[in-house]
Amino acid sequence: MTIIKNIKLNVIRNFTVSLFLFLSLFCSPAMGETALDWCNKANALSDGRKYTDPLKAIEYLNNALKLETDNAETYYNRGVAYDNLGQYQPAIKDYSQAIRLKPDYAEAFCNRGTINNAIGQYKRALEDFNEAIRLNPNDAEAYLGRGFACDKLGQYHRAIENYSKAIGLKPYYTRAYNNRGACCFSLGKNTQGCLDAQKACALGDCKLFDTAKKKRLCR
Repeated sequence: MTIIKNIKLNVIRNFTVSLFLFLSLFCSPAMGETALDWCNKANALSDGRKYTDPLKAIEYLNNALKLETDNAETYYNRGVAYDNLGQYQPAIKDYSQAIRLKPDYAEAFCNRGTINNAIGQYKRALEDFNEAIRLNPNDAEAYLGRGFACDKLGQYHRAIENYSKAIGLKPYYTRAYNNRGACCFSLGKNTQGCLDAQKACALGDCKLFDTAKKKRLCR
């Protein structure tokens, strides 16, 4: 009876261990999912510019990177998600990794430049936008970003050139009109500044124009 009892216990124990391994294997959240599957799940949360649920997107992209560690686009997308959360340092780290894996990644340079502008690293931003424009000379946002960096560095004429280039590529670029107008005011070119402020106002943003009128720079 003792031998039979031990056999039964061993059978039960082995069955339990097997069941646990089976459940661990097939009930794992990542089981059966490829890196592409996780990326697609993250992409489903994007509206084309930012993630509607950045934290969930990061979770999905983390899973993707566990399975495929050298995908530049995945790092870029996770950078966008961190960027959406205002977590700039992790975003910069991911954009930088994307650039290391894909040195001609113009969008990653542009996004990293935008963050560098946001945190006051204007010289670094300028370097990023220079590279972004070299790789993609038709990116209006890169010219806007480079113009902003030049503006903050006191390079007003160069800033105006970049804002003008952005407007040439994107004729209804409200921010570019506002920024160029502000630069013109800084240089005492009030007539041009008013024209830009009025154009921005016609496009829906009247802050600069209203301020200029209060200061009697514009009628």
